Amino acid sequence: DVEFTIQQGKLWMLQCRVGKRTGLAAVRNAVEMFNEGLIDKKTALMRVEPNQLNQLLRPIFDLDEKRKLIADGKLMAKGLNAGPGAATGKVAFSAHDAEEMAKTGEPVILVRIETSPEDIKGMNAAEGILTARGGMTSHAALVARQMGKVCVAGCGKLLIDYNAGTMKVENRPEFLVKEGDYISIDGTTGEVILGKIETKPSEVIEVLLNKTRKPEDSPMFQIYNTLMTWADEFRKMNIRTNADQPDQASNAIQFGAEGIGLCRTEHMFFGENKIKSMRKMILSDTQEERKAALAELLPLQREDFAGIFKVMKGFPVTVRTLDPPLHEFLPKKEAEIKELAAEFGVSAKTIKDKIASLHEENPMLGFRGCRLGVEYPEITEMQARAILEAAVQVKKEGFEVKPEIMIPLVGHVNELKAQEALVRKTAEDVFAEAGIRVDYLVGTMIELPRAALVADKIATVAEFFSFGTNDLTQTTFGLSRDDAGKFLPNYVAKEILPADPFETIDQEGVGQLVEIGVERGRSTRPKLKVGICGEHGGEPASVEFCYRTGLDYVSCSPFRVPIARLAAAQAALREKLAKDAKKKEKKKSK
Repeated sequence: DVEFTIQQGKLWMLQCRVGKRTGLAAVRNAVEMFNEGLIDKKTALMRVEPNQLNQLLRPIFDLDEKRKLIADGKLMAKGLNAGPGAATGKVAFSAHDAEEMAKTGEPVILVRIETSPEDIKGMNAAEGILTARGGMTSHAALVARQMGKVCVAGCGKLLIDYNAGTMKVENRPEFLVKEGDYISIDGTTGEVILGKIETKPSEVIEVLLNKTRKPEDSPMFQIYNTLMTWADEFRKMNIRTNADQPDQASNAIQFGAEGIGLCRTEHMFFGENKIKSMRKMILSDTQEERKAALAELLPLQREDFAGIFKVMKGFPVTVRTLDPPLHEFLPKKEAEIKELAAEFGVSAKTIKDKIASLHEENPMLGFRGCRLGVEYPEITEMQARAILEAAVQVKKEGFEVKPEIMIPLVGHVNELKAQEALVRKTAEDVFAEAGIRVDYLVGTMIELPRAALVADKIATVAEFFSFGTNDLTQTTFGLSRDDAGKFLPNYVAKEILPADPFETIDQEGVGQLVEIGVERGRSTRPKLKVGICGEHGGEPASVEFCYRTGLDYVSCSPFRVPIARLAAAQAALREKLAKDAKKKEKKKSK
């Protein structure tokens, strides 16, 4: 960007600064300059900021329409830009209403105070998700990115009243949004706007996922594909995805993923045929009752895993056993409690007493993760059987399969020993019954500081580590990712923290634990496979840190896979440039 003037026939240069350009322009400039012989591939790759790829992968607003609405005073509030892109639709205040409205063909924005796993179907039906609470790694943000949905989270100025079916804005009485009213959300900027704004689809998505456009008919896709091909030539680190369903896994493969680094089994329990059996298991008083309920879930989970294994076609799939606290699967509203009591033939008081008994002051630090499996080994046994029976079934059908069973929230090696022994025994039973064996791994998530510090002991049992950096950040900082959004932006603005540690990994503190965990883990198991599966796996600076630390892979939501691919290539190129510079300096000094 150059400013100049000509005075009396003489050229005067006034200013020169780096030109501002869109992501579309940055990618096109880089590829076309290479094609014209002006720069080499390495230079072309380094000229594109990885996050600029979001503009190629997400729908965008008609900018003139957006500017007009904002000029007319329709900007309601700003939240966290938790899921990039642009979405417009009618407001629905419940997952059920979002599903019903979407069936009519209407675009929907699901508006919640905060989301939970039981909102999955509504989130899937919606064009975008808006929440009043939650941070960059809240449930809404994580699931939205995994599904490729636009999301604005932690918009604290919103006052949502489910009973009245309205949304207001604090200190802005002119805004009153009712169910069915149109709003627009910009997941790239965090803006919430009253009214409908036309959106333009991504050409790359039309080619890769929707199949509504042929590659040869999209110059933008061809340019994107060229850049990604170059990135894969130079990167050394593998890129996996976080996916819980076959369609998510399929999307990730199209984006270039080389496996699944995190399959969350809890999301599978919220299907119509599954939540009833899951609740039956939780409400059981004896092991026999729990086993009977789990027997109902077994074929359903097996079917889910088989679908994912087939889509992944031999790429490794890391499946995490049950992680969240059990209360998350039980109803919260009075009407839902009464309905469940009637369905199970018990009193509403019985259900309420059970819910009360599961209450925890801090569920993040409570009865969850491997602790569930230690107390109720039948849960781990059922899930291990479902995973391995699915793997056997898929292998018999002629597909290659590489299951990896991951035990979450391990803090002491004895927890992992107990769970690993149970998985191994179940595996031998499955293989004996099927008359066929499948290669599989058993590993753990490192998401507690203690686990990183005693990683040498844990690695005597674990065949792989996956750093769950979302929870490792929570437990290291003592922060709740769902509540910290109330003050973290101010911390960053006041430069108390250089950045939100849930957006980009805190390399000084959390990063040090990752380095310790990798070093100590490989001290007892030199060929230990190590990756991360927190949302940091799709953030460029965090990807580079993982490369420098010697991780084998990063795993991120499907729509961030291209970003991670480019960031990994740039990390490898920077390393080579640094080595070349050292050699040059050494040669010069001689």
